[in-house]
Amino acid sequence: MDIKKHPFGQIDDTTLVDLYKLTNLNGMAVGITNYGATLVAVTVADRRGNPADVILGYDSLADYINGSNYFGCIAGRYANRIAGGRFELNQIPYLLAQNDGGNHLHGGIRGFGKAVWQAREMENHDSLGLALTYLSQDGEEGYPGNLSITVIYTLTNKNELRIDYNATTDKPTVVNLTNHAYFNLAGAGSGDILDHELMINADRFTPVDASLIPTGELRSVKDTPLDFTRPMIIGARIDQDHEQLLIAKGYDHNWVLKKDTDGPCLAARAFERKSGRTLEVYTTQPGIQFYSGNFMENGIAGKTGQVYHHRGGFCLETQHFPNSPNQPNFPSTILDPGAIYEHTTIYRFSAAGGPPV
Repeated sequence: MDIKKHPFGQIDDTTLVDLYKLTNLNGMAVGITNYGATLVAVTVADRRGNPADVILGYDSLADYINGSNYFGCIAGRYANRIAGGRFELNQIPYLLAQNDGGNHLHGGIRGFGKAVWQAREMENHDSLGLALTYLSQDGEEGYPGNLSITVIYTLTNKNELRIDYNATTDKPTVVNLTNHAYFNLAGAGSGDILDHELMINADRFTPVDASLIPTGELRSVKDTPLDFTRPMIIGARIDQDHEQLLIAKGYDHNWVLKKDTDGPCLAARAFERKSGRTLEVYTTQPGIQFYSGNFMENGIAGKTGQVYHHRGGFCLETQHFPNSPNQPNFPSTILDPGAIYEHTTIYRFSAAGGPPV
């Protein structure tokens, strides 16, 4: 097992950015930069032992600074959308940055994905890790409270990439953190993801209005193209004439996960038949956003000269529900002083002739 640190560039005369490469005993490798606490690369073997990088991203720091797709970053202080960029907490109104039409998306104009985090390497007998910390100051992007965040990436010899989130505040606030990696299990830049098979462990989802804000309803997936309770090919129903798919130009919705324990539960499983690669997602979060890359319409210049085209990657963002601060019937995202925000997500990779049973 090995962890190496390399310079990745600098933002100004004093702010240096690094790239860390973690490699386990199986040869699985993960690249992480402290700019945005961003996953830059995840390299895993196919069924024949051939490695490929399975997440979308960029080669240079400048591209991450200028990019607007949130490739691999930690999204926050509130991942996903807040209607109108407004919420009220303890009868105090707050106005956030409106960076998605009239709504607030992924923490605002800058967000955590554009911040430089402090990094610390971690080594154990069976894993490697990188702990990243950031202090989001009171009033940043309109949020109340000084929020101290730690995100720990851990690579194990079971080909698991574990992400542990932890945060505390000195004033009541709202928090919802996620990783925004785009996956293509055939290899980043190899084409679209429409032939991937997907299972989502959820029998309800949160339907959205015309601006992709949840209506507050928890609706059954039964008899809809959002039913992934059994493995389905992503492209099989993505262009159906269904109200929710037309609004999002495909899949860009939050599913309400079925959970039977407080620990990480299976949330989703994706399988790509040609490579044999399987990705399983486990989480302690109540929801998962499946996004099918619908807005990558004009082609994006990515790593190693590749171009990422429409639906060239998919996201499985473990999270609390979008717009929860304005929906009292959704699980609460309020964090008070003295309390600890903590969640875990695990991405488990394997390769075989078919998905695990």
